[in-house]
Amino acid sequence: MVDEQIQAIVQRALAEDIGSGDVTSQWILPPEMRVRGCFLAKAQGVLAGLDVACQVFRQVDERIIFQARLKDGDLISKGDIVATVEGSAVGILTAERTALNFLQRMSGIATLTRRYVEAVAGTRAVILDTRKTAPGLRLLDKWAVRLGGGQNHRLGLYDMVLIKDNHIAAAGSITRAVERVRRRNRLGLAVEVEVKSLAELEEALALNVDRIMLDNMDLDEMRQAVEMTAGRVPLEASGNVTLENVAAIAATGVDYISVGALTHSVKALDISLEVEHSN
Repeated sequence: MVDEQIQAIVQRALAEDIGSGDVTSQWILPPEMRVRGCFLAKAQGVLAGLDVACQVFRQVDERIIFQARLKDGDLISKGDIVATVEGSAVGILTAERTALNFLQRMSGIATLTRRYVEAVAGTRAVILDTRKTAPGLRLLDKWAVRLGGGQNHRLGLYDMVLIKDNHIAAAGSITRAVERVRRRNRLGLAVEVEVKSLAELEEALALNVDRIMLDNMDLDEMRQAVEMTAGRVPLEASGNVTLENVAAIAATGVDYISVGALTHSVKALDISLEVEHSN
């Protein structure tokens, strides 16, 4: 199923870019011309998206030979050749931008994730992603987070219950919201509750939920929350997490830290495709 989903994502991306055809390449290059090229890292980071880039070339022209020199999750340095490609000049140049878009975006996510993971090393805290992903690219965005050493939160609205402030306001209380979920949770999905204060935390703790999210609490409140909880329920810190403050958040003793910036503010890792005439 995952492979089919990735194929569909690549197919949509190529359709968006190519449309009725790459007129520039088709009008300039003879159809028999072959070229070879290399994907060159221009910055240090964590490599992610090689399999997706390979799928791009395969869909454009299955005769194109794509060979990975490294593997997803590897730390790369400026000047590293991460993959090579050889085949039809028209096919390679038609696929180039779409392949790079995936490779650069996923590598950027993996690289930033690794920085967060390294920042909390030595603590119990696990770095999580969020649903703040590019529409239609969530599978790839979350895959890149894993390659960077982070873990995935829920994939969507269907695989975990997360009771947030608006649910609580509409239901009337945390207790009412949890009770309504439990009456209908025939699948036995994990239940997480968002709390904004220590009073709400106390209410949530009495309900024996699976996880509690501490939303936008300051460091002192988080430390008090950890002390109050005493390990009974995993705690997740969320809201305004940055590379500058994530270590301090981890030091409070929370179990998880969710970081929207991993996927909603992606800085692409600089990777280029350098092509040379083959025949």
